[in-house]
Amino acid sequence: MAEQSLQAIFLHTLKDVYYAENAILKHLPTLSKAAGDKALKEAFDAHAKETAQQLKRLERVFELMDEKPSGEKCHALEGLAKEADEVVAAFPAGAARDAGLIAAAQAVEHYEIARYGTLRAWAIQLGQDEAADLFAETLAEEESTDDLLSELAEDVVNPKAA
Repeated sequence: MAEQSLQAIFLHTLKDVYYAENAILKHLPTLSKAAGDKALKEAFDAHAKETAQQLKRLERVFELMDEKPSGEKCHALEGLAKEADEVVAAFPAGAARDAGLIAAAQAVEHYEIARYGTLRAWAIQLGQDEAADLFAETLAEEESTDDLLSELAEDVVNPKAA
C-alpha cells in the first residue's frame, strides 16, 4: 500500500509534472512546425526555451528533497498531446489549424497551472519554502504563456479563422 501523506503525494505529483514537462519539451517543436502564424510559432519556440528552464527548477526541487529526478507517466499530458496531434492531422495548414493548436496548447497550460498551483501550496504546507518559490516562478510563466495564447487567439488567429 502506498504511503498516505502529503509528502508522498507531493513527490508523486512532482514526478508526474517532471514527466509532463519533458514530454512538452519534446512536443513543442511539432506544434511550432504545424503553426502557420509567425507569432504563434515564436510563442511555441519561446515556450520551449522556458520549459527547459522549468525542468531545471524541477530538478532543483528533487535535489532539495534528496531525490533523483525521475518522471512518472502523465496520462493527462499524453492525452492532451494526442489531441494536438489530431488537430494537425485533421486540419490543413491555416488559421483554423492555428486556432485548434492554440486551444490544445491552452489545455496543456491550464493543466500545468493547476499542477504548479497545487505543488506550490503543498510546498508551503510542508515548509519547503525554496520549492514553493520555484513553483511560483514557473506558475507565473505558465500564466503568462496562457495570456499570450489568448491574445494571439482573440486578436489574430480567431478572426482570420472566422
